[in-house]
Amino acid sequence: MKPTIKTVLAATAATLAIIAVQPANAKEAIPQNQAVKNVVLVHGAFADGTGWRGVYDRLTQRGYRVTIVQNPLTSLEDDVAATKRALNQQDGPTILVGHSWGGTVITEAGVDPKVAGLVYVSALSPDAGETTAQQYEGFAPATEFVLDTRSDGFAFINRDKFKAGFAHDVSDADAAFMADSQVPINLSAFGTKLKNAAWRTKPSWAVIATEDKAFDQAMLLHMANRMNAKITKVSASHALFMTQPEVVADTIDTAAQTVSKTR
Repeated sequence: MKPTIKTVLAATAATLAIIAVQPANAKEAIPQNQAVKNVVLVHGAFADGTGWRGVYDRLTQRGYRVTIVQNPLTSLEDDVAATKRALNQQDGPTILVGHSWGGTVITEAGVDPKVAGLVYVSALSPDAGETTAQQYEGFAPATEFVLDTRSDGFAFINRDKFKAGFAHDVSDADAAFMADSQVPINLSAFGTKLKNAAWRTKPSWAVIATEDKAFDQAMLLHMANRMNAKITKVSASHALFMTQPEVVADTIDTAAQTVSKTR
């Protein structure tokens, strides 16, 4: 039986509808036999886990199982505990990812045996016995990244300076929302010495925002080189975990594929 014009049009419409829902930047799905399929994402200070949505979408579209940590930002111990709870949910080897302060967290928590590799997204990476605050010593101050510290020791990014210091590559409306929804961090956490440095024993990758105003570029490169991390640079603000989700997701995918080959 020959198809009618109505049948052909219906089939064409269905095909176009399927194509329409596929993201323009979708990548090929990961192989079913890939050893590392789990990813845990750890946010930094002044943000929360929802900022990872773009990275989450891209990774889940490729077949990864992604878990997002919600750090309380009350202490290093509390944030490490939150990350360990997420790692405990994983059913196999995992790539652990941290942005900014989240890098300190994954450095401490990443010694967990489930962690197969680490990805630092413009992130801090102290050594064992060091504090986060020590990482800034000897580098240029971040003059555009202005903090307002309250009497209880918790700090916010100054609202008027938020876009310039944290996310200059988003719209004014988005920057305003981010500033008004920021999560403060207890600055005493920056004075806590780490007991572990997971990057000493786990392969590491670093994505560095070349227009980051929260950290001196030399500082970011020094930390990444000390870890012997594979470095990717991208033109972005400190909020690259939100504004450059494709680059970040690609780096995580590369990390997962690379460590899978050794398992």
